[in-house]
Amino acid sequence: MFIEEILKYNSIAIVGLAKNAGKTECLNYILRRVKNTGKRFALTSIGIDGESRDQVCQMPKPEIEVFEDMIFITSEMHYRDKRLVAEIMDVSTQQTSLGRLVTARAVSSGKVLLSGPADTGSLRTLIHDMKRWDVDTTIVDGALSRLSLSSPAVTEAMVLATGAALSCNIPQLVRKTKYVYDLICLNEAAPDIVRKLMAIEQGVWSIDDEGNIYDLDIPSVFMLENKKDDIFKHGNTLYAAGAISDKLLQFLRQQKQIREITLIMRDFTKMFASMENYYAFVKKGGTIQVLQKSKLLAVCINPQSPDGYCLDSDELRVAMQTSLGIPVYDVKRIENNSQSKI
Repeated sequence: MFIEEILKYNSIAIVGLAKNAGKTECLNYILRRVKNTGKRFALTSIGIDGESRDQVCQMPKPEIEVFEDMIFITSEMHYRDKRLVAEIMDVSTQQTSLGRLVTARAVSSGKVLLSGPADTGSLRTLIHDMKRWDVDTTIVDGALSRLSLSSPAVTEAMVLATGAALSCNIPQLVRKTKYVYDLICLNEAAPDIVRKLMAIEQGVWSIDDEGNIYDLDIPSVFMLENKKDDIFKHGNTLYAAGAISDKLLQFLRQQKQIREITLIMRDFTKMFASMENYYAFVKKGGTIQVLQKSKLLAVCINPQSPDGYCLDSDELRVAMQTSLGIPVYDVKRIENNSQSKI
């Protein structure tokens, strides 16, 4: 099981591909499995998580259960609403819309609503600061569409939750998940190129055959048209520091030397182009690489959609596993099966 893998990392993100994709169910499964490992875990969120009722569709949601000696970080407002005994360890000076962030240790097991740092920079700092409390692994529960949490610049590894909330059609659900999986699996650029580009956080750059880098004076990929005649004067390898758009991939796909073009992005979370444009670019021979590759520990599925539609768990799991080539888990079913044998 992937639980043993989680114990190897200082930080992991639980990321859902859609709201109600089973992320909280997956998180609770992990917490129940790691509580007696002898390791200390910390738990926080970007956004609000752990509410008993979904704030968008008003459907019942699984609440987050924290176990004794686990550390949790949440806002002042939600700390007051906790349903457990806890010891406050720190109150930050950082303000969120729901008050300051409270770091606390659970003295008893119970339910808690999580609302952590408001941005990924603050989250990185928080994860680093957990060392002072002898935390072995910090788990970050992501908010809707916050794939940036799983960037290797923020957390070391990730667990992906997907399910019927993304699509009630199994082939389409598998295709959408496979797209994200393919992005996560993109190869890293050569180490010497990574070293030169890592500090560059904006603009479009060119890399020649000797590894020299050139600023193309294009602040954003959305301004390609103004410089399109100069883009390839140093070579066919480009680095885009910001978001990768449909417009950029469409432009590159039209070039006669498409099979020689390599596009480098910071990490998979920078891809904002559609699935169709990404695969069209790759099919024509273009190559995409990343500076930092994410570590995917597991894919968990939720066959239940928010509107009550339920896919066949075995059929979905087998289809997803066949497409991705890695183990796929329905954690709720695993637990139900375990309990039925008791």
